[in-house]
Amino acid sequence: MGIRGQTILSIGFVLSAGAAFAACSPDMVTIYGDWGQANFRVTVADDEGERAQGLMNVPEMPTMTGMLFVYDSPQPVSFWMRNTLIPLDMLFIDPAGEVLGVHPDAIPMDETGIDGGDGVQYVLEINGGLAARLGIAPGDVVQHPILGPDAARPCN
Repeated sequence: MGIRGQTILSIGFVLSAGAAFAACSPDMVTIYGDWGQANFRVTVADDEGERAQGLMNVPEMPTMTGMLFVYDSPQPVSFWMRNTLIPLDMLFIDPAGEVLGVHPDAIPMDETGIDGGDGVQYVLEINGGLAARLGIAPGDVVQHPILGPDAARPCN
């Protein structure tokens, strides 16, 4: 293999390393399951004001994006869709990053409470119907730097 072949291998290695790094950046969540993996570009809501605002009044959200709600400790959580204009799937996640439950296709503008259960520290909201299309289910694992070194799938 000549210099050209070595250059191509070097570029391939850099791209692979970049893809691995991107999966562990603060604006990226990766979900792993038996079905494979999916990357979502996210906005992090980690204080009371950001969590209260959530995705209200957002008219559309690109596919493979979402919002990651972060709580200081595991707790019971409940969500509603007041002033939320788009259908959402809600993934309820424990401190280690395991998906505890999925609420599919939350109805826009519905003020009925959506119970996430106990022991939830993170909630990922993505476009409605996307969890089912990808195969995301309880037991899948989420990777994000905020989960820390004790996560089921920690960032390196």
